[in-house]
Amino acid sequence: MITVTELEAKLAEPSNALINDLAKVKGDIAILGVGGKMGPSLAKLARNAILEGGLSKRVIGISRFSDDLARRELEDVGIETIACDLLNDQDLMRLPNVENVIYMAGNKFGTTGKESFTWAMNTYLPGRVAEKYKDSRIVVFSSGNIYPFTTIGSGGADESVMPEPIGEYAQSCLGRERIFEYHALKNGTPMVMYRLNYAIDLRYGVLLELARAVYEGRPINLTMGFANVIWQGDANAMALRCLTECTSPPNLINITGPETMSIRWAGSEFAKRFGKAAIFEGTESETALLNNAAKSHQLFGYPSVSLLQMIDWTAEWIRQGGKILNKPTHFQERKGKF
Repeated sequence: MITVTELEAKLAEPSNALINDLAKVKGDIAILGVGGKMGPSLAKLARNAILEGGLSKRVIGISRFSDDLARRELEDVGIETIACDLLNDQDLMRLPNVENVIYMAGNKFGTTGKESFTWAMNTYLPGRVAEKYKDSRIVVFSSGNIYPFTTIGSGGADESVMPEPIGEYAQSCLGRERIFEYHALKNGTPMVMYRLNYAIDLRYGVLLELARAVYEGRPINLTMGFANVIWQGDANAMALRCLTECTSPPNLINITGPETMSIRWAGSEFAKRFGKAAIFEGTESETALLNNAAKSHQLFGYPSVSLLQMIDWTAEWIRQGGKILNKPTHFQERKGKF
């Protein structure tokens, strides 16, 4: 893959397992916050699965759509779009009722200095959406940031670990879950709390940040010495397949790859591919933000794209001068300031 067109086509390839699961789920699919990093590829994946499976479902993408081109690209492949400011209650209540909701709306980057907006998006808005869609299934995008740091040899936090969020972004993510949970219990709304760390798209992500540092001769800080990653296409497929796992009380599902990835190791792998030396600074801490996704792997199988494949693709993307989004993950942040 050396072009955005090829990348987006790869991200939108549906598996037979996804097609079969969507066939089990009655009704149309609305994606709230479709204009974010993962939303367009998730919507296209859903649409392709529906077409290949001969299913009778609509995919409706809902966002502010500040980018008209992104909206047209969705409409060109048969995805219905609705421009909506979800924080505007009148706009929200006018949205069509659908049986399946993928809730992707939220705010992370720029939280520092805009804390009130982050809490409005991540904690106030979920209550309004949960009430609007109380008769739907809802997959709620959340974050592994709600977990405490765990020791490297622990295997990461599984769903039984109680949240201990660090910083206002992570706290507001837990607030999002708690507000949705309240409405799930009050109304019997079936939900999944989809706890993700970290999706990889060749245009952004942990691996891209490491690859660019090596390629450009910049040092990689090792204080956050380990991380989890998953191919965005796999993460999107699992989000859609979570519609078959919605329950009340909400089902908690961690989504990430199976490895506890060493940052030092990954940087060294990029160094081999670029024929350059990797420069490291600092030393690995005894703890990191790590998720154990064994439950999702039991439900959905292991991700289809391996870690080394992601590294190969990312290295080639950098060498070919592929498009890069200015959306850093801040995965090395240990004090919760985004």
